[in-house]
Amino acid sequence: MANTPDTQTIELYVKQPKVYPRETTGRFSRLRVIAAWVLLGLFYVLPWINWGGQQVVLFDLPGRQFHFFGITLWPQDLFILSLLLAMAALTLFFFTALAGRLWCGFACPQTVWTEVFLWMERVTEGKRNQRIKLDKAPWTRDKILRKSSKQFLWITFALWTGFTFVGFFVPIRDLGPRVLSFDLGGWETFWMFFYGFATYGNAGYMREQVCKYMCPYARFQSAMFDADSLVISYDAERGEPRGGRSKNADYRAAGLGDCVDCTACVQVCPTGIDIRDGLQIECIACAACIDVCDEVMDRMNYPRGLIRYTTDNAVNQQPTRVLRPRIFIYLAALALLATVIGVFLTGRDPLIADVLRDRSALYRLVDTELENSYSLKLTNRTDQTLELAVSAEGLPGIRVVEPNRDVRVAPGQTADLPLTVALPLTAADPGMQPMTILIRDADNERSTRVETRFFIPANPD
Repeated sequence: MANTPDTQTIELYVKQPKVYPRETTGRFSRLRVIAAWVLLGLFYVLPWINWGGQQVVLFDLPGRQFHFFGITLWPQDLFILSLLLAMAALTLFFFTALAGRLWCGFACPQTVWTEVFLWMERVTEGKRNQRIKLDKAPWTRDKILRKSSKQFLWITFALWTGFTFVGFFVPIRDLGPRVLSFDLGGWETFWMFFYGFATYGNAGYMREQVCKYMCPYARFQSAMFDADSLVISYDAERGEPRGGRSKNADYRAAGLGDCVDCTACVQVCPTGIDIRDGLQIECIACAACIDVCDEVMDRMNYPRGLIRYTTDNAVNQQPTRVLRPRIFIYLAALALLATVIGVFLTGRDPLIADVLRDRSALYRLVDTELENSYSLKLTNRTDQTLELAVSAEGLPGIRVVEPNRDVRVAPGQTADLPLTVALPLTAADPGMQPMTILIRDADNERSTRVETRFFIPANPD
């Protein structure tokens, strides 16, 4: 049906305009660069470092092991991983309550990798205005060369990222030669290209769209904010009414505020918002607008801080409490979790032994000895194969009949063994008598003791 003067067409799905963030300099920009170098260095370098002959960080899923700086966690240690995840979540809550979306602006992988891809885009296509002009220009030899160079850098970096990601799950020193010889398994190939493609798409093209529409953190962050949370704010009372003016003009006499309406804060924003419209869900707290606004204030000889880290209470000239009860609650919870994790990691037994009595037969009479049968379960939580000797003590003359030799238990494995213990007939009084099963490795470096009972009948037949 044709539109009439009384009707209008409403576009429900509108293509988002491309955001061209302008590069910035300043104290927060330097902090972002430092954070990016540290985090990217950890990601790309850690898999290549060995600790005691073992990759320093390795999620060995087939072997059901997690190696982390000399510590090996097994499936039995899943609760420790759960505590680590809870600690990571509490850390995120703590920093959000203290300084807003500090994680998003300085440490989020989406932010860090987007900065790298933007840097490669600037190297090949130029600064902001040059990129805008290049995208609008017809396809020429220069444009094809610049776009192709960018794509080459993007794809190469994305593939290297996918390779490194798989290197956290497969020993990377073995993975590298197999990549060069095209000897990868199906799952390794899939995840290498999948993660590389995800990096290429998210950091190269989707960028701020991930933060706006895909990230759940942007949706529930407001529940952790309060009037004392540090956020990036525009001082409207000082800046309005905004307007252009010359450097030496008496702008107060003209009824203007400090904001010169240069839109530099909008140009540097990686999500394309105008911070002067107030705190918005799209703001990732990268503080680029603070750096560029301070530069403008310096050029105009105005005080810095028109856009700054502050709190709602401070902007409204109300008392501000940065260190408030919820901050201390988060810190206490983090300290408690860290203590619990530390106690479990330092106090856990690398060798676990369980002894279960055989319920089908209480005892056997063999010549002049009584025998009791048990089931022995040994779990090796170390990185070496253990040679274990099993003995019994606690009753006079008690000895282990089976196993009659040392038991080999591979790293991370559990051995289920029949255990038979013998006792001379006249060695002890009838009843359930306490005894100890002692398991010791060949080097006497590791041992464990299990308390159990030996049954002695009143009138053995």
